[in-house]
Parts: sequence; structure tokens; C-alpha cells
Amino acid sequence: MLVLITYDVNTEDAVGRKRLRHVAKQCANYGQRVQNSVFECILDPAEYKLLQAKLLSIIDPEKDSLRFYQLGNRYQDKIEHFGAKASYEPEGVLLV
Repeated sequence: MLVLITYDVNTEDAVGRKRLRHVAKQCANYGQRVQNSVFECILDPAEYKLLQAKLLSIIDPEKDSLRFYQLGNRYQDKIEHFGAKASYEPEGVLLV
């Protein structure tokens, strides 16, 4: 299923900037960055729960925000892209 992950990590101090880097790295391990704090990830249910647990262990819930949007397996008709950045094939090869 396609999962859209968005996050907002407080970077007012060095600890926050470190959390931001860790969140981005974990998301990049599972999907494609489509905007600064937005990733599209093709995940099975086990991967989804694993990534969610990893990200929740990184963020500070008092300062940071994390959102998961489950677009499902028939996501192709739910995405429209306009603008500068080129689109990509979500189920294509992911180079890390």
C-alpha cells in the first residue's frame, strides 16, 4: 500500500536537528522524498508498523508532529502532480 508520511520536527536546538535527520533517514530507507518533509512509501502492513514504531521512537511528541496517510493499493488515481519537480514511479526501483 502507498503511505504518505509527513513530519514537522522542531529544530530550534541541536537535539531537534538531530531528530530531523534521523526521521528523514528512516523515511528515505523506505520510500521516496517528494517534498522537504514528505515521503511516499510503498509498504506492506508489517513494514508500515515497523516504520511507524521507529519514527515514533525518534520524535519528541511534545515538540514534533508526525502524520501517516494510508492511500492503499489503488493509489494511482488518487495522486495528481503539478509543478516543477518531476514525478517518479512509486513501484519502480528505489536506489538508496
